[in-house]
Amino acid sequence: MTAAELSAAVALPAPIGPKSSAAVRSVVGMSSEIVPFHIDIAQSDLDDLHRRLADARWPDQQPGAEWSRGVPVEYLRELAEYWRTSYDWRAAEAELNKYPQFVTEIDGQRIHFLHVRSAQPDATPLLLTHGWPGSIVEFLDVIGPLTDPGAHGGDPADAFHLVIPSLPGYGFSGPVTEPGWNATRIAAAWVELMSRLGYERYGAQGGDWGAFITPEVGRAGGDRVIGIHVNAATFGFIPFGPVSDAEKATMTEAELARLDRLALFKSEGSGYFRIQSTRPQTLAYGLHDSPIGQLAWIVEKFKEWTFPADGLPDAAVDRDRLLTDVMLYWLTGTAGSSAALYYEATHTRSWPTAPLTTPTGVAVFAEDVAIRRYAEGNADIVHWSEFDRGGHFAAMEAPDLLVGDIRAFFRGLR
Repeated sequence: MTAAELSAAVALPAPIGPKSSAAVRSVVGMSSEIVPFHIDIAQSDLDDLHRRLADARWPDQQPGAEWSRGVPVEYLRELAEYWRTSYDWRAAEAELNKYPQFVTEIDGQRIHFLHVRSAQPDATPLLLTHGWPGSIVEFLDVIGPLTDPGAHGGDPADAFHLVIPSLPGYGFSGPVTEPGWNATRIAAAWVELMSRLGYERYGAQGGDWGAFITPEVGRAGGDRVIGIHVNAATFGFIPFGPVSDAEKATMTEAELARLDRLALFKSEGSGYFRIQSTRPQTLAYGLHDSPIGQLAWIVEKFKEWTFPADGLPDAAVDRDRLLTDVMLYWLTGTAGSSAALYYEATHTRSWPTAPLTTPTGVAVFAEDVAIRRYAEGNADIVHWSEFDRGGHFAAMEAPDLLVGDIRAFFRGLR
């Protein structure tokens, strides 16, 4: 099947919901076939969610400053009531289904992905990779501007064909079927996916886990990968170990501020990381059984990682968008298998050591921590942008800035 034929496909398999993941496996089997996919969550699953939200047991609010000990009860109760009574999953489902979706099996794992081709025949293929606690929902506001720049105030020459996979263990790619799905293995699967789609030359972009995986795509894809672009970058883009006072004395105010954010993350913001990288199975019981628990676990990160960090999460990201992201974890039952990526990353210890030679672009948003001097020792940095707004979820918070930076970076690499 060619890439054009895939996008034109109209025959859809039976609807897939959270209770029918085996049906996906039976359709895909152990072959390399690419099968059209359509989201149609059973009403009984939505009714079950609403019932659980209505019957939730709420803890007392602990004393102390708001958010200092976690998500405040009053805030979460109001958000959960909105989720139960006002949020419209069917509208979100319809929006997702506007885009061609597919499933295939790579290296024994089901992979779900959006494949949105531009009307511009010479558009550049671009692979977009999300992170945690993100999903394909992160990219909904950039699909139009990237595939059809002419309709969004841009130059048609900057058009992209987009491939947007759900990470193994996340959303409709979940759950994982075996251990070992770390960044290197995922990158190899992405290279295979692009090959199956007929793309011989392409770019890659990603944030959070996407900023771990995307450089590995560059390594695995070799000359086929024309360039990689990252945001929300950490490993390979930040200091490894303490920074001396002498080195701090050479830093800009912006760089020192990023060091402060890193220090705060290590001291106060890394609890989720330690749990997910050591005991993801134990965590899964609470998040898989309680929508309130799943909501709080994700909302806390949207609060801490969006810009400004002292604002409410749904002030930085549309409330319905945020809840749709939460829904992809809840409806697919992938709280545990998504957390397992942290376990794999910290236990397989397959961190790359050789510098990346693929041309690399970095977008640093206001809540990011990447520092150029550390990145330049690990990658071929040919593009570096810094912005005074936007945060960790740049595609949701500042899609205009992210789109503009992606266009600018790849413009010189086509």
